[in-house]
Amino acid sequence: MVIPKTKLRRNSMNRLEQHLANKLNERTLAGNLRRLSIPSAPVDFFSNDYLGLASTGLLSSLMQQLGNDATGSSGSRLLSGNSEQAMQLEETIAHCHQAEAALLFNSGYDANLGLISCIVSRNTTILSDELCHASLIDGIRLSQCTRKYRFAHNDLNSLHDQLKKYRDDGPILVVVESVYSMDGDIAPLEEMVRLCEQYDAQLIVDEAHATGVFGSHGEGLVCALGLQNRVFARIHTFGKALGCHGAVVVGSVLLRQFLINFARTFIYTTALPGHSLHAISCAYQYLSGHSFTNQPLHELIAYFRGQIAGNDSMGWNNSHSSIQALVVGSNERCRKLAATMQQAGLQVCPILHPTVPLGMERLRICLHTFNTKHQIDLLIEMQNVSWQ
Repeated sequence: MVIPKTKLRRNSMNRLEQHLANKLNERTLAGNLRRLSIPSAPVDFFSNDYLGLASTGLLSSLMQQLGNDATGSSGSRLLSGNSEQAMQLEETIAHCHQAEAALLFNSGYDANLGLISCIVSRNTTILSDELCHASLIDGIRLSQCTRKYRFAHNDLNSLHDQLKKYRDDGPILVVVESVYSMDGDIAPLEEMVRLCEQYDAQLIVDEAHATGVFGSHGEGLVCALGLQNRVFARIHTFGKALGCHGAVVVGSVLLRQFLINFARTFIYTTALPGHSLHAISCAYQYLSGHSFTNQPLHELIAYFRGQIAGNDSMGWNNSHSSIQALVVGSNERCRKLAATMQQAGLQVCPILHPTVPLGMERLRICLHTFNTKHQIDLLIEMQNVSWQ
């Protein structure tokens, strides 16, 4: 980044700035400095817009048809920012996800941070999957809980051992995702629910990458498996398949009231503006409509899996969600492969260390309803050519 000379204040750095510069230099030398860039390749294999609501203009069209001129909310929900529109939307969302109640948050990060940090006490034991998202990890870190442990990813034996070990140490909270954002693999939720019930533990499921994708009306994996009455809380985000912004925690009426009183990311922030509420409402109307189906997306996923089947050397993770991961194994190799695909018109995203562990660098491929079989064939062809 080049800073215009008119904005330079001085030639020397203070000690804090020198520390920041040193840390950035370490990242640069390690080859993993993060930078902002603007995607340019025309074929989208990298966004979380699984149903195409954001990029195809479908959500914008729905919003224009229904109309809404509201802009800012003017304050937090507990002061001037609450509205009949927000309350009705929460009722609609709770109904869609077959829950007693729902509470809106400004983002999935805010929802996870606010939920987990406030519902536990020092006497609670938190068991989280080792691959949980940063927002879940940060919520655990900010909680008062002093007993925080991780179990091996999607490993029922590891979870069972920890549940058994800590069952007499007070309340237990188990934190998982239904679909994991880097590997695209799916949690064994049915077995996890049974284990939690066996040891009187409460389960929280982040449904960020399952919302819209699983369930006959995009309700998420918990509802698709009929587990909605056996899970303590679920987090659904709107910035992925729903094509807008914000998130919601669904659960009991008691949980909603508790979050209103104790979740700092809800209490101390300006509420979502009216146009955001309108966009979310339109997205849920689309999901609940008679014409909605996510079957074409699953057919495309099945086609992709069929095209790479039987070739274990290709490095693809085993995933039956919209997210497919090609583990490459180094930052440099990952960048080169991504650049090759981008030159062929395929916008893919390299996921580098330290976002993923060293040696697990990968291309994260996202499949969408608007992708075609021809585009998938080209993607696999380019990967084969690059690795020859």
